[in-house]
Amino acid sequence: MSENVDLAGASWSKSSYSGNGGQCVEVASDFPGLMPIRDSKDPQGPALVFSAEGWESFVAAVRSGEFGEV
Repeated sequence: MSENVDLAGASWSKSSYSGNGGQCVEVASDFPGLMPIRDSKDPQGPALVFSAEGWESFVAAVRSGEFGEV
C-alpha cells in the first residue's frame, strides 16, 4: 500500500498460530479497511500495511494450500 498510516496508537495482537517458538506475527485490527502486520520480536521496527481485502485473499490462499504446505 502506498498510503502513510500512523500506527502509534495501534492495539497489536499476536497471532494465535504463532505459538511460543519466537516466530510471531502481530496484527492491529483497529484500522477499518487496513491490516497492519509486524514482527513481535521487533515491535519498534517496520510494519507492513495491507488492504483488508488483500490480506483476506492472502489468508484464503494459504488456507487452501495455494502456496504448498506451510
